[in-house]
Amino acid sequence: MAHPEPPTAMNLYQPNSATRKPRILLAASGSVAAIKFANLCHCFSEWAEVKAVATKASLHFIDRVSFPKDVTVYTDEDEWSMWKKIGDNVLHIELRRWADIMVIAPLSANTLGKIAGGLCDNLLTCIVRAWDYSKPMFVAPAMNTFMWNNPFTERHLMVIDDLGISLIPPVTKRLACGDYGNGAMAEPSLIYSTVRIFYENREQSNGGNV
Repeated sequence: MAHPEPPTAMNLYQPNSATRKPRILLAASGSVAAIKFANLCHCFSEWAEVKAVATKASLHFIDRVSFPKDVTVYTDEDEWSMWKKIGDNVLHIELRRWADIMVIAPLSANTLGKIAGGLCDNLLTCIVRAWDYSKPMFVAPAMNTFMWNNPFTERHLMVIDDLGISLIPPVTKRLACGDYGNGAMAEPSLIYSTVRIFYENREQSNGGNV
């Protein structure tokens, strides 16, 4: 099924408006929980302007036909195809400027390790590396229980906590691999409500200026 061409990077960023909807950048990395990513986009798109980023690995689990029609899904290929010459806007920078909040769900063990180490080898991690940490970022990890309990995970979570990234913890349930334990991504409805409550509370405390 054909998909419309994404807009050029120069169209992404517009000045803030006091009356506009919040701008939420949703991102999926390579976990089987990415099968819920379209559902997550639907949750947010009823309340906010939404753009989505998907890593190459996450595309194995994502059904792009099921996304809301007004949500553009950007991939690594878009990062390169939108840039033609010196002076052109760069997609990961424009998405960083556009977003009020970034939510990575699911956050795989691999992408968690990349972020903690400052690596930026795809569109998602380039956005994170360029991120303005005065703006909120949420992550919802998803991985096997053995990976979640690995000492590296605790170290990596400490690093991203120091950056001010907010954790939406995984839950204990039967995992896709058949194991039972902690590591399943929080439900899209919980991720959505967590971010929305945070946004609205901050908006209220700031007098409507987020």
